Amino acid sequence: MRFDELKEYWESEEKLAHIKGWDFSHIDDRFTSEEDCLPWNYTAVINKYRRETDRLLDIDTGGGEFLLSLGHPKEHTTATEGFPPNVELCRRKFAELGVTFHEMTDYAKMPFPDKSFDIVINRHGSFDSEEIFRVLKPNGIFVTQQVGEDNDRELVEMLLPGTERPFPGHNLKNSLASLEKSGFTVLESGEAYRPIKFFDTGALVWFARIIEWEFAGFSVETCFDKLLRIEEEIQKNGYVAGKTHRFYFASRK
Repeated sequence: MRFDELKEYWESEEKLAHIKGWDFSHIDDRFTSEEDCLPWNYTAVINKYRRETDRLLDIDTGGGEFLLSLGHPKEHTTATEGFPPNVELCRRKFAELGVTFHEMTDYAKMPFPDKSFDIVINRHGSFDSEEIFRVLKPNGIFVTQQVGEDNDRELVEMLLPGTERPFPGHNLKNSLASLEKSGFTVLESGEAYRPIKFFDTGALVWFARIIEWEFAGFSVETCFDKLLRIEEEIQKNGYVAGKTHRFYFASRK
């Protein structure tokens, strides 16, 4: 393609970069992430501690896809979400299913009484460990999988050199220290880095616009020269690569 054709294509991907829930199907066949090869299985970790009779809370549920995949009894399930497009999606979806839903953006002041839940889960969302300790029943369980501070850094540096990390210090070591300070006992934990590869520059454009907190200030217009260099690398090697950063823990009140 000529430069003007590439730019037109990338700008079309930029315009398509809208998402509800956490649906990456638009680029499914144009990138790979090794998250399925993590040393732990988040669902299996939850199910190790989850009982059918538990009052379960999912914080930052996204579009509720993962929560519903657990098959937990709807009458014992509560979810929160704060991203506006997902909030409206969740209101409709959960109302039909009989799942309790709350819009929530203040993690230090959750809209629940003390000792409300047997288990709290959180996949890639924010949390306040002291507040989670408050809403858990005695011996309650908190399980989370988090996106670490170094996530996608190689790709960010390719497009936006020198961009600050959105969540500096967000790693397993610091999170466990905060957790234990809040009164939790850590039951298990782990941290891992895995490759993420893009086979099409347009897919990376779409991804960078969706993950705007990592790729702050990205646009095709401002990063066009760097996108051309990435295109050259993809044409030469078949892909451009970075690393994901994930960690998890399970803990008991």
